[in-house]
Amino acid sequence: MTLADLRKDYSLAGLVEKDLARDPFRQFEKWFQEAEASKLPEPNAMILATAARDGRPGARTVLLKGVDGRGFVFYTNYESRKGRDLDGNPRATLLFPWFPIERQVIVEGAVTRVAREESEAYFHSRPRLSQLAAWAAQQSAIISGRPVLEESMKALEKKYAGQEVPLPPQWGGFRVSPETVEFWQGRRSRLHDRLRYRREKDGWIVERLAP
Repeated sequence: MTLADLRKDYSLAGLVEKDLARDPFRQFEKWFQEAEASKLPEPNAMILATAARDGRPGARTVLLKGVDGRGFVFYTNYESRKGRDLDGNPRATLLFPWFPIERQVIVEGAVTRVAREESEAYFHSRPRLSQLAAWAAQQSAIISGRPVLEESMKALEKKYAGQEVPLPPQWGGFRVSPETVEFWQGRRSRLHDRLRYRREKDGWIVERLAP
């Protein structure tokens, strides 16, 4: 197979200005519901792109765990590579790659930690083993092998048997407060629709970008 064999034309839908919601959060909710209805696997999976203080880029897939008028929230170990990147350079890009429905959403903005109380509430909504795993894994650290993780989990299960697992001090949420949100819809002949909300002092404006 050559790369030419992988070419396809996009024809499922279009996106025009009159069909957009008044703000990007409502538009995202609409598209997210349609992604769920299309039975996409993990439609809340998003690529998180960061850059360290020295400019070194990094990207990985994380899961969206909340969105409202304040921004898009995910949770992680603050001492992980992405956590260290965001502490030193608190800006990020999120990409939702909804390929089967020929759509993607790109969010760019500043990043802040969510309130500790919010992280507590989410942490205790997770399965118990996931809570223990947040303690067991020193995310992004080099380890000698998988047995290190398994032994750590056994020790933690014993330590917290019969009691609530506390929120680790190094674990919590980040919120990406968008400055731009782009909605991309594939179209025929690569003449894709790209409509971007951009935040201004008095609200959001919508701009069409060339494909």
